[in-house]
Amino acid sequence: MNSQHALNAYRQAGVQGAVMDASPHQLITMLMDGALDRIAAAKGAMERGETATEGEMIGKAISIIDNLRASLDHEQGGDLSRRLSDLYEYMENRLLEARRENDRSKLVEVSGLLRQIKSGWDDIPAEHR
Repeated sequence: MNSQHALNAYRQAGVQGAVMDASPHQLITMLMDGALDRIAAAKGAMERGETATEGEMIGKAISIIDNLRASLDHEQGGDLSRRLSDLYEYMENRLLEARRENDRSKLVEVSGLLRQIKSGWDDIPAEHR
């Protein structure tokens, strides 16, 4: 086993352990952080002209955002969860447009929207998590 493969295996084990030990609130935080990381990586790849990496990172960000949308509880969340679902769908579409049009500004827009949602999520008091 080469050192890079060993490092990747170690990281994967750490991620799996963190997921298993996380609360639902922490899992959503991890998803948001993951999407933001993938969008940032896509921006970097776009700037360097690395189209394959850009497409891969945008695809992963879309998948994560889709998981955020799927995790919404429409019974308990009511109108708020429906509006968040619509916003997540909008973000997914903007990411697709960013990829198709090679438009960095759309990545920046989605990142900003997701940061706003995450800020509100992070501000939820511990007793309500």
